[in-house]
Amino acid sequence: MSHATWDTVSRGYRYSVTRTPIGAAVAVFTPADVLVALGTADDPLWVVESVAHELRGSLEATGDDVAGLGSQLGEYFAGERRAFDVDIDWSLTEGFARDALQCVTEIPYGETASYGEVAELAGRPRAHRAVGTACRYTPLTIVVPVHRVILASGALGGFSGNEEVKRFLLDLEGARVR
Repeated sequence: MSHATWDTVSRGYRYSVTRTPIGAAVAVFTPADVLVALGTADDPLWVVESVAHELRGSLEATGDDVAGLGSQLGEYFAGERRAFDVDIDWSLTEGFARDALQCVTEIPYGETASYGEVAELAGRPRAHRAVGTACRYTPLTIVVPVHRVILASGALGGFSGNEEVKRFLLDLEGARVR
């Protein structure tokens, strides 16, 4: 996996925290205000430390609403936003995982796709398990709607160990699942 160099990190990667119904949403941005990671957790420092480790450096906290993402998250959780308008830096994913996650961004609000369907869209029809791995370990959640990827049977499947959050997000969007 390619990582940012220390020189790049020391030039201004920063993070913001937005409270949401599913925990603190920690957004990490490049110096150019491009989203490189978005994770949710009860403890925001867990996400900060994890991303800082991946970037091989430290992150600076900011109270700014970088790229308007905090406002967009608020609108999403209020049911007023269906898509996010933020540039994404894919540098923390590579290969097929990146291809699969980029396909996941095409799943419309309120709809779902199976792991197999995403694998097919990404050009590797038999790689449904690899899609599951990419979704589980993505550094970009919510804006990359991995919660919209479900089992072919219509059952939810996993969501970074928290099926309740996946169900909450799908219910928020009005998606039908078993």
